[in-house]
Amino acid sequence: MKSIIASGLLLGMAHGAAIAGPYVNIESNTGFYGSDTLGSVVETHAGYEGEFSDTTSWYVQAGPALLLPEGEDSEVEFSGKVGVSSEVTENIEVYGEYAFITGDEFGSGIKAGATYRF
Repeated sequence: MKSIIASGLLLGMAHGAAIAGPYVNIESNTGFYGSDTLGSVVETHAGYEGEFSDTTSWYVQAGPALLLPEGEDSEVEFSGKVGVSSEVTENIEVYGEYAFITGDEFGSGIKAGATYRF
């Protein structure tokens, strides 16, 4: 159950990559089913980001993930993400991310999307 919650939370996460080399990312995500809280995941990642070209950037990050399921004991697992974003036009950017978390069952998710800037 815990890994299902964590996988669901991973699918909803977003990350905007800037071109700056090494970084630290601390992120907390809480899941809900209706008005019931399912729990939270707090990730503390070290990462690195770079460029493929002037319009395409990438990042990788990983580290401990504190799972805080509602009404259950907390535990620490390992999680990470890898992503890429590319400027298609001056106003349109596309991105993709693969994220994972260890646990009783290995959880992972893929996210893709586009951003239009006015």
